[in-house]
Amino acid sequence: MTEYSALEPGTKAYWQANLALFFAGFVTFSTIYMFQPLFPDLVAEFGITPATASLSLSFATFALALTLPLSGVLSDAWGRRGFMIVAVVAASLLALVSACPLPLSLLLGVRLIQGLVLAGVPAVAMAYLNEEIEPRAIGSAMGLYIAGNAFGGMTGRILTVILADLWSWRMAVAAIGGLGLLLALLFAWLLPPSRNFQSQRPLQLRSLTSSLLRHLRHPGLLCLFLLAFCCMGGFVTLYNYVTFRLLGSEFNLQQSQVALIFLAYAFGGCGSSVMGRLVDRFGRPSILFMSLAIMLSGLLLTLDQGLVLVILGIVVFTIGFFGAHAICSAWVGVLAGEARAQASSLYLFFYYLGSSISGTGGGYFYSSWGWHGVVTLIAVLIGVALLSGLRLVSVLPTAGAATLPKALPGNSR
Repeated sequence: MTEYSALEPGTKAYWQANLALFFAGFVTFSTIYMFQPLFPDLVAEFGITPATASLSLSFATFALALTLPLSGVLSDAWGRRGFMIVAVVAASLLALVSACPLPLSLLLGVRLIQGLVLAGVPAVAMAYLNEEIEPRAIGSAMGLYIAGNAFGGMTGRILTVILADLWSWRMAVAAIGGLGLLLALLFAWLLPPSRNFQSQRPLQLRSLTSSLLRHLRHPGLLCLFLLAFCCMGGFVTLYNYVTFRLLGSEFNLQQSQVALIFLAYAFGGCGSSVMGRLVDRFGRPSILFMSLAIMLSGLLLTLDQGLVLVILGIVVFTIGFFGAHAICSAWVGVLAGEARAQASSLYLFFYYLGSSISGTGGGYFYSSWGWHGVVTLIAVLIGVALLSGLRLVSVLPTAGAATLPKALPGNSR
């Protein structure tokens, strides 16, 4: 097979790849999270509890989590580019379907299918970056991709609420689907071919199981998987239920005003890019622990009864989360060595599993103990993430080096 040079920073192909994956991240996260700010609308229309309304998000993220390992495996065998194109186009079309006047059961079914389809993007995009981008620029490129995720999540949520106020929540969902379809076509046009992709041997249960078990036995990867579960679980739980608090009697805000909290994603996107660059200077462990400390600081600020400090706390928490995610997601590709898409898909499996379990479970904490219950749950998750990070450093004492070779699993460098 002919070997091609990696995409160098500053070249046209490099920026095309980054812009295309920015669009893919936008479509993925705008469509999967567009129902999150609409929980109060679902509660009002269907007469359900906040925890039940959260299923419109949890069904999608749970299906996404379950399908991610398979998507990584298929991508390792069949390729990256076509997989992602099919996923973003189909997800946008399903968003248009979910805008139809469906009963709750069918709406949740569509969201479940949408989660299955979207599994074709996140892990595959991470593997594409690790294969096609010059190694010294992977941290920055991964940060830009996650910034697209953040921008998509932010814009999708805010635009959904604004359009829902103007028309209806169904029209808002249809608009997000239409925008997603346009960006999906731009993604297909811009993304350079996977020139450095090398297909794994044909799909065989034995070989697939062997690589899967190898990843699950890798002590460093296991720590990163637990970090993903805890960080994403806490992040989604905070945004799921802070909306109800801000709409309630304590602050009595309008829904369009509450939607502005998702502007915090802009700070999170910038934070992920900055953290990616700081890793090259200070090493992964230091920046990871700093990101977790930032998350906890922001969480504690939300306990205040003043609106300004609550909003500030959300912003600070978001910056810490996106920083931690950017570090951990890039670290997975470094430690995995072989079958990177499968390793990335396992990371994201735990990532979205945390979103589904904690995101819905937090509703019971909120119903029973209010915002203090939600904060307690998230603080426990951050504590477990910290312990996992300490364990990671102890089993891979040199893994935080700024530049690491593409070693076999188990190599500490």
